[in-house]
Amino acid sequence: MRRASTLAAGLIALWAVTAATAQEVRGPVVVELFTSQGCSACPPADALLGELARRDDVIALALHVDYWDYIGWQDTFAQPAFTARQHGYGHAAGSTVVYTPQMIVGGSDRVVGVRPMAVSDLVQAHRAAPDPVSIAFAADDNGFAVEVATLTAPPFARMVVQVITYSPQNEVHIAHGERAGTVSQHFNVVTSWQVVGEWDGQAPMRFRVIPQQDNPHVVIVQQAGYGPILAAARLE
Repeated sequence: MRRASTLAAGLIALWAVTAATAQEVRGPVVVELFTSQGCSACPPADALLGELARRDDVIALALHVDYWDYIGWQDTFAQPAFTARQHGYGHAAGSTVVYTPQMIVGGSDRVVGVRPMAVSDLVQAHRAAPDPVSIAFAADDNGFAVEVATLTAPPFARMVVQVITYSPQNEVHIAHGERAGTVSQHFNVVTSWQVVGEWDGQAPMRFRVIPQQDNPHVVIVQQAGYGPILAAARLE
């Protein structure tokens, strides 16, 4: 099993990046999978996320929740913050119920269970809409200088800029619980989800990301309160 890194809070700092050194990127569609190693219904969804992870037009992210740990197997990737994020999406939709597996497409569309065609159709629909926010970045020996800016008038008064780190592929041997004796395959497992800060879109926001290891990093701009994702980019 590959050991994933985390992104310490002190590694993100405000930093100026000029338009001359930045490259504007149209962001792909973010698909978040809420899953658990202890959930017997989740392996097909994990496999579907692996397929999505191979697409250039999708940023596929697996967030492991901890509310299945009680049945006999403690998920090795689960974080309470990911459970809280799923509940946040539920509350934003007016629901107090969460499910695994569940996919959130573009921060706004919810798919319960394993429904590949529904997910594919939603990705296509999100790709058809223009991004209201741009993410530009420049790489150097010390990491990435990032700038986010609105392409028109600010779409929302409160937006959240976030940096995510994930481990691309992992294999876990399940020793206990209802999946005891099986080998679990996981893709794009989120190891760190960090808020850079809130942003009103009135002026560009600039900051620096300093990676600790070779695990990929993603920048996401989202409406505050678990609203739609407005832009996303892989830092590479």
